Amino acid sequence: MQTILVIDDDPELAALLAEYLGGRGYRVLTAPDGPRGLERLAAGGVDLVVLDVMMPGMDGFEVLREIRRGAAVPVVMLTARGDDTDRIVGLEMGADDYLPKPFNPRELLARIRAVLRRASAGEAAGEVLAAAGIRVDPARYEASVDGRPLDLTTTEFEILRALVAAAGRVIPRERLMEVARGEDWAAFERTVDAHISHLRRKLGDDPRKPRRIKTVRGVGYLVPKGEA
Repeated sequence: MQTILVIDDDPELAALLAEYLGGRGYRVLTAPDGPRGLERLAAGGVDLVVLDVMMPGMDGFEVLREIRRGAAVPVVMLTARGDDTDRIVGLEMGADDYLPKPFNPRELLARIRAVLRRASAGEAAGEVLAAAGIRVDPARYEASVDGRPLDLTTTEFEILRALVAAAGRVIPRERLMEVARGEDWAAFERTVDAHISHLRRKLGDDPRKPRRIKTVRGVGYLVPKGEA
């Protein structure tokens, strides 16, 4: 049974999610604030975090920053604000998905399942992929650049794997949207762009003259064959 940690200061929503997700085969833990959520996460055994942004004291962005300092656990963020900027900031900081409140619990469940599928995809064996100094090992769910290990979120890993597997060919934004969010979600181009921006920083790629992940204007992205 997979374990989901809900970090939200709204006790009614936390209880609703615990009942709804618990009734669909998940073990659900709840924490009313960021510090206690981080403490519970540090105890281990959590497969995914559902994280509210607007919490008093330590907000969701601060919590996400702390999570990403030491863990690659998938994170789905919730916010009462439908601000596109919030979504981009969250994704750039390493969130795997983002859902504005109010939301349909069924949609949250679909997002959770999609993120967990991506997280578990690396358990299946597959050949090691390499291009532009990037090495991706799907079986171990590991990636590196010039021999340096990369600390990636599950979404970042899947996007990078798709790009390296297709080295020398352009992957359209629409396809990367499917990789990042699943075919049933109408993602925004800026969402994909945010993940690419984050990946470039982790790869040490100059965003003005990228060598490892190139932009093909109006189409998508490309990882060149061979060494960068």
